[in-house]
Amino acid sequence: MASGPPALSASEPGLYLLHHDCGFVAYLVAAQARLSLVRHLTEEILAACGVPADTAAAAQLVLSELVGNAVRACGDDVPVVVEVYASGTQAVVSVHDPLPDLLPEPSESAMDSDMAESGRGLHLLGLLCTDITVSPSPIGKQIRCVLGPG
Repeated sequence: MASGPPALSASEPGLYLLHHDCGFVAYLVAAQARLSLVRHLTEEILAACGVPADTAAAAQLVLSELVGNAVRACGDDVPVVVEVYASGTQAVVSVHDPLPDLLPEPSESAMDSDMAESGRGLHLLGLLCTDITVSPSPIGKQIRCVLGPG
């Protein structure tokens, strides 16, 4: 039986973490080392809160795709806010970025097509997530993904 979520501490410059019930909020300047830490916390915290291992692993992938999209759209070292939490056996991953008008657009090419260089991640999100919403947020826009059985 899970003993509860692990303690959080910010040990990386450019990353500020806040714990909340079965999850966390990370304010970060996007960079590989910080993203790796947030990915690790995602799996660890979701598992500790009873989310199935396959859903926690999928949440890590979704997190990487959403932050990667923000970096591609806004440039290196973009400030983003990441929210991850468990809701029963589901995982919720939200990423806020500073460009409210730049919305994700899926590619018209198939996922296995060599022609499509971008937009395939949205197909992946559609396969992994039971719900995806894009909405304005105080810092730009928020993309929120729900994963796992309801």
